[in-house]
Amino acid sequence: MKNPFTSTSALSTDFAALLLRLIVGGLFVYHGYGKILAFAQMYSTFPDLIGIGGKVSYILVIFAEFFCGILVALGFLTRFSIIPIIITMVVAYFIAHKTDTFQVKELAFAFMTLSVVVFILGSGKISLDRMIFKK
Repeated sequence: MKNPFTSTSALSTDFAALLLRLIVGGLFVYHGYGKILAFAQMYSTFPDLIGIGGKVSYILVIFAEFFCGILVALGFLTRFSIIPIIITMVVAYFIAHKTDTFQVKELAFAFMTLSVVVFILGSGKISLDRMIFKK
């Protein structure tokens, strides 16, 4: 029997995908919910970073973080659902915080890289994707 602590093979990529989806999706839902609660105060002052208007940008951020975060956590259309999140974090890291120190934009970088990992890994077997789209 292999020792799981010294083995180089994965213990369970499907369980790892589940944990990653729950953590990443849950964190985005948390941040998105905060933005929903602050909508009345924030939408008029949200910066127009990509030329579509601050209010539209704020609504798209809420969509990506809250609604797509729920879909990622559930493992439903995971790769499609993570794309708006990746785009949001790319804009946050490379545009919104472009002149900030890494310490300021570190969270956006972590979320961006974790989102790319979710995209690469997919939803795994413990997901709604698997239940709905079984092959």
